[in-house]
Amino acid sequence: MSPDLDLTAAEWVKSSYSEGNGGDCVEFSRTFAWIKSSYSDGNGGQCLEFSPALTQAHGIVPVRDSKNPDGPALVFPAGHWSAFVTALKVGEFGAA
Repeated sequence: MSPDLDLTAAEWVKSSYSEGNGGDCVEFSRTFAWIKSSYSDGNGGQCLEFSPALTQAHGIVPVRDSKNPDGPALVFPAGHWSAFVTALKVGEFGAA
């Protein structure tokens, strides 16, 4: 992750798995806007969402499952994500 990523304005939410006894907790932010994949048809398909604000500002692409917005997000360097999407478009991983 970018060392200059400023998350001071982020609103943090504690994981529902936190026990409240000082145990290991995970906090995440819902501050950043997420955009659903253009391939999503709204019929409950398997869709991804990403946050363009972090991509533009810090060169990272956070990706999450649109059906589980409170679940984990994977973070990729923007160049690697772009190469992956290009490979998908040209059918590098099989039939599109």
